[in-house]
Amino acid sequence: MTRRGRSAKEEVWSRKEIASPCVRVCVLHPEEKICIGCYRTGEEIGRWSLLTDEERAGLMKELPTRAASLTRRRGGRARRSAERRQAREGFE
Repeated sequence: MTRRGRSAKEEVWSRKEIASPCVRVCVLHPEEKICIGCYRTGEEIGRWSLLTDEERAGLMKELPTRAASLTRRRGGRARRSAERRQAREGFE
């Protein structure tokens, strides 16, 4: 144990920096080109480890405002399910 009550392994991996906003949903929106999980651009994701604390703090403050720019995609399972429902309703 160290002075702070942490194990040596925990002490080695603890850092005094702003944590990444990554939520492990790494998919870039096809039009907006931002991650649908953390709202960062691919460039911001790649440069995260190189950013200063001030740059990270500024980016973290900006990220929530980006969520509104994401439009819902009209494809995949949800679209197909809606089309099937509409087709069934048309036959009734």
